Amino acid sequence: MVFIAWIVLGLIVGILAKWIMPGKDGGGFIVTVILGIVGALVGGYISSFFGFGTVDGFNIGSLVIAVLGALLVLFIYRKIKG
Repeated sequence: MVFIAWIVLGLIVGILAKWIMPGKDGGGFIVTVILGIVGALVGGYISSFFGFGTVDGFNIGSLVIAVLGALLVLFIYRKIKG
């Protein structure tokens, strides 16, 4: 059940990140989910490192941290790709 929750959170976060930072990335559903999951992991790691909290479920704080992480991952991906 936790695996499905991570996929749903990843999809929501990936869609929000691509909506906030639009561009021609290609990919599709799978890439968006992967972006969201990796973004949540990166955002959770960075925010827990600095003491701001972690991604620990479906709440507003976790969603914000995950979206910020996904934006960072998307920015790095575009810099490496381009």
